Amino acid sequence: MEDWELNRVASLLFNARRILKRTQLEGPLPDDGDLLRRAFRVAWPSTLESFLVALVSVVDTIMVSSLGAAAIAAIGLTGQPKFICLAVFLSVNVAVSAIVARRKGEGDREGANRVLVQAILITVVLTVVITALALIFAEPVLRLAGTNEDTHELATGYFRIIVGCQFFNVLNMVINAAQRGVGNTRISMVTNIAANLVNLVFNALLINGLFFFPRLEVAGAAIATAIGNIVSFLIAVYSVTHTEGFLKLHQRQSWKPDLAAIRDLYNISWSAFVEQIFLRIGFLMYAKAVAGLGTVAFAAHQIVMNIMSISFSVGDGLSIANTSLVGQSLGANRTDMAIIYGKVAQRIGLILAILVSGSITLFRAQLMALFTNEAAVILAGETPLIILSVTVLFQIVQVIIVGSLRGAGDVKFVALLMFVSVTIVRPVLTWVLCYPLNLGLAGAWLSVFLDQFTRYIV
Repeated sequence: MEDWELNRVASLLFNARRILKRTQLEGPLPDDGDLLRRAFRVAWPSTLESFLVALVSVVDTIMVSSLGAAAIAAIGLTGQPKFICLAVFLSVNVAVSAIVARRKGEGDREGANRVLVQAILITVVLTVVITALALIFAEPVLRLAGTNEDTHELATGYFRIIVGCQFFNVLNMVINAAQRGVGNTRISMVTNIAANLVNLVFNALLINGLFFFPRLEVAGAAIATAIGNIVSFLIAVYSVTHTEGFLKLHQRQSWKPDLAAIRDLYNISWSAFVEQIFLRIGFLMYAKAVAGLGTVAFAAHQIVMNIMSISFSVGDGLSIANTSLVGQSLGANRTDMAIIYGKVAQRIGLILAILVSGSITLFRAQLMALFTNEAAVILAGETPLIILSVTVLFQIVQVIIVGSLRGAGDVKFVALLMFVSVTIVRPVLTWVLCYPLNLGLAGAWLSVFLDQFTRYIV
C-alpha cells in the first residue's frame, strides 16, 4: 500500500491530533500512517503468537475428541489447575515486559538484560518448588476442580505430565516476555509456531499410535505438548545468546542476585500475582459449577471455551503489543504517544471483534463439528456460541485497555477489577443462573457475558 493510501486509511480509523487535547501534546507527532504501521509491526506477531498459544489447547481437544466426551472433559478440567501453577510465572512475566519496555524507551540495554537475568533466576527457583507441590497434590486438586469417575484418572495423568515438564515452558515464557518488552514480538511468534508444529506431529503419533509409536491417547497429547515446549525453549534461548539484539546474554554476564532489579520486579509482579490468583480462583469455581452439569455439558462447554480462547487471542495479542508500546513511550517521557497507541489499539481491536463475532455466529455449527461428531455435544454448544459471539465485542476491547494499564505499571487497578468481576461476579452468577434459575449451560455463558461486559464498562 502506498504511503498516501496508508495515511488515508489511518486517518479514517483515528486521527492522532484529535485524540489528544492540546495541553497533552508533548512533542512532534509522526504521521497517522507511521503510527499505524508501527502499531501493526509490533501487534501482528504478538497476535499470531497468542493465537498459536491458544491453538495448542484447541489441537489437543480436537485430536482427542475421537476418544469421546470424557477425554474432552478431562483435558478441560486440567485447565485451571494448570494455570494456578503458572500464576506466579505469568505475574513475573507481566513485570518483565513492563520494566524491559521502560528500559528500552530509556535506551538502557544493560538494565534490560539485568532484569531478564534476575527473572530467569527467580523462575528457576520457583519452578522447582511449584512443580513438586503440583505433583504431590495433583489428585485432590483435580477433585476440587470437578473431576468425576469418568474423567479423574485421565485428567490426573494429563496434568502430571504437563506440570512435570513445565520447566521448559516457563523459561521460554520469561524470555519471550522480555523480547515482547523491547518490541521483538517475532521471536515469540517463531517459538510458538515451532511448538505447535511439533505438538501437532506428536499428537498424531502418540494419541493414536501411528507407525511404531505406542497408542497413549490422552497421555500422548500431554507428552506431545511437552516436546513442543522443549523445542520452543531452545529457540528462545538461542534468541538471547546467539543473535545480536537489544537483549543479549553472554559468558561475562553476572548471574548474581541484584536486589534493585528484584525489587523492581517484585513491585509490579506482586499486584499481577494477586490478579492471577483472583483469576484462577474465580475460573476454578466457575469450571467446578459447570462440571456439575454433567460430562456431555462440560464437553460442550470445553469446546466453546476453546473457541473463546481463539477469539481472546486477538485481544490478548493487541494487549501485549500495547503493553510494549505504552511502556516504551513512557520510558521516552512521551505520555501523549502512550495515550495515542492505547486508542489506536482499541479501535483496531473493535474492528477485529466485529469480524470475529460475525464469524462465530455464521459458522457456529461448523466450529462445533471440528471438535466432535456427537450430536448431543454439538446441540449443547450452539446456544453458548451465540452468547459468545456477543461477548467478544466487549471482551477484546477491555483486554486491550488492560494492556495499556500494565504498560504504565498500573497493575493494582487491574488486580482489583479481576477480583470483583472474576472471583465474585462470575462464580455467583454462574451458580444462580445454572441451578436456581435452571438455565443450564446457557446460564454459565450468560455469566461470562455479564462478567466481560462489567469489565469493559469499568
